[in-house]
Amino acid sequence: MSTLVATILLILVVALIVLAIVRSVRIIPQATAGIVERFGRYHRTLNAGLNVVTPFVDRLRPLIDLREQVVSFPPQPVITRDNLVVGIDTVIYFQVTDPRAATYEVANYITAVEQLTVTTLRNVVGGMDLETALTSRDQINNELRQELDEATGKWGIRVGRVELKAIEPPSSIQDSMEKQMRADRDKRAAILSAEGNKQSAILNAEGERQAAVLKARGDSEAAVLRAEAEAKAQAARARGQAEAILTVFRAIHEGNPDQRLLAYQYMQMLPQIAQGDSNKLWIVPSEIGKALEGIGGLIGGARPQAVPATQEPVNNSGAGSQLDPPAGRHAGLEGWLTGSGGPVHDAAIGDSEGRAVPGAGHAGSAPFNDDPSLV
Repeated sequence: MSTLVATILLILVVALIVLAIVRSVRIIPQATAGIVERFGRYHRTLNAGLNVVTPFVDRLRPLIDLREQVVSFPPQPVITRDNLVVGIDTVIYFQVTDPRAATYEVANYITAVEQLTVTTLRNVVGGMDLETALTSRDQINNELRQELDEATGKWGIRVGRVELKAIEPPSSIQDSMEKQMRADRDKRAAILSAEGNKQSAILNAEGERQAAVLKARGDSEAAVLRAEAEAKAQAARARGQAEAILTVFRAIHEGNPDQRLLAYQYMQMLPQIAQGDSNKLWIVPSEIGKALEGIGGLIGGARPQAVPATQEPVNNSGAGSQLDPPAGRHAGLEGWLTGSGGPVHDAAIGDSEGRAVPGAGHAGSAPFNDDPSLV
């Protein structure tokens, strides 16, 4: 009996020792902390790793997470300065820096942070109108973070960031905002279209102006080139005519023509002068009298009496002082040439230009160079 009792007692002692060892050894995970209370009072904070506590005397509270935590709060109704109720969703990023303060300074730090966020958000957004609140999220975030960080510092909590997920105005306000946005976009589209048309018109006008300037410049250069070419052509023609005249002049002087031959050629050119279709009046130059004085005297001296039109002309082979009159000569022209008067009509002269002029090559009169009126 005594052996059985001793065995039971031994077993109880061993179990008690094992239980004491188990209760005295605590393993704390990484990024967590444990609060140890001895006889109901704060004793110490256990860090990550193997820790030993006094069994049956020390009590370990639930572990506290030291990592940065993200808490999303449901939409909260907030009244803006222009008396509009909007729903705002917030996200808080915070981290426990003092496990003891987070355990004993506040009952539930998550709830406390949520309520503090709501009140601070209403204070910040309440001083703004809806349009400012929609466009000033960074300002709201910074002000919320500063207020929450100052308030939660004594709780052993550090607020890292505060973000507004959404700002939801009433449905009527959303419709009005959409209409306003649509009108604003239509306005900007119309302005951009008008500016595009304006730029297009300006570019077209500049292009037309430049084209007109280039065309005028091209026409001017072309006119200048044409004028220069015409001037060169006229100069070339003038040089050619001058050379032709000089050649004829030299040939005439080298042939040594007499006055009668030149007067006869001058008389043959008179019908050609009067053959123009627009000639209504024939003006005989004053020099023609002097030019034909010699031929008139020759005609009168060669034929002392009138020769009938049907009679063949007499070809004198004597000295070259006589000129054989051609057949069919006009009576008025013949009288005018002989000085006997008579009208000269603007009609073709029927001279036979194919007949030979006797005595043209061996005229006994003065040569062409001696008559200053013909030269």
